[in-house]
Amino acid sequence: MSVRRGIAMLSGVLLLSAGCASMKAPGGIPGVVAPGVAAELVQQGYVFTEGPLGTPDGGLYFTDLRTANRIYRLDPRGTISVFRENSEGTNGLAFTSKGELVGAEGAGKRISRIAADGKPTELTRGDGERLLMAPNDLIVDVKGGIYFTDPGPRPVVPGRKAYVYYLPAGTSKAVALDDSIVRPNGLILTLDGKTLIVADTVGDTLFAFDVRSDGTVTNKRAFARLRDIAAGMESGADGVALDREGRLYVTTFTGVQVFDKAGQYLGTIAVPRQPSNVAFAGPGKRTLYITAREGVYRVETLTAGPERLGK
Repeated sequence: MSVRRGIAMLSGVLLLSAGCASMKAPGGIPGVVAPGVAAELVQQGYVFTEGPLGTPDGGLYFTDLRTANRIYRLDPRGTISVFRENSEGTNGLAFTSKGELVGAEGAGKRISRIAADGKPTELTRGDGERLLMAPNDLIVDVKGGIYFTDPGPRPVVPGRKAYVYYLPAGTSKAVALDDSIVRPNGLILTLDGKTLIVADTVGDTLFAFDVRSDGTVTNKRAFARLRDIAAGMESGADGVALDREGRLYVTTFTGVQVFDKAGQYLGTIAVPRQPSNVAFAGPGKRTLYITAREGVYRVETLTAGPERLGK
């Protein structure tokens, strides 16, 4: 039996039992999640899931970036298959405005464009002065430029800088935008494309930058503070997503924390395992998919993902 068929069959069994592993959110979050709605298991048995990205047909890409080293695709019928083997530790995924899939290869130490058959084409390995260490997540602007983070491999090394980069469209030389965040991870552009928001896995602050016309950034500031992170503990802030109202969803040690577009905390969506990333997908982009260690989960929402392609 092929790997693809085996995974698809296993997926069907596990999807039938999706409600067996869930965690209640009894109070709900107004406009986001109804009272009593739980995070439901889609499938488990992975090593470390990441990179969820909704597709235009209602499907979902996601990655397993460690031992399995694959990119998977969940189709609209609920079948999961392998999209790319030997993915070089691909972590975050994003779409360009043209529908091209791009990925951050942590082990490959590069940003790549991924064709429909899964074959990658290298886009960049650095800024001409330094090579990438372990790129993590990325988001594409309307011009085709790519913002991405390069926190480097674990563990955090005292004194080692981590970077937020911008790769202008049509070039292979990235531009270093910031090196002052301890461990920059998930990042997103606001709905109007004028603000870049970056999460710090170590600290409890989400940072915002104003985006200039050439893609560079200025005016770094705190956008929001994560909640319920004990003193001395890493926040685990990781992947982020936006909904159609501009609310921000960020995966953390405590679950998926939700903030309004002004940075005010609204509540936390509980997840049975510590989440790593999040994205809207499914019909109308009304389902929030959450990658969480060995599993992938979903939450039916009262809102929807942004009208733009992908995140």
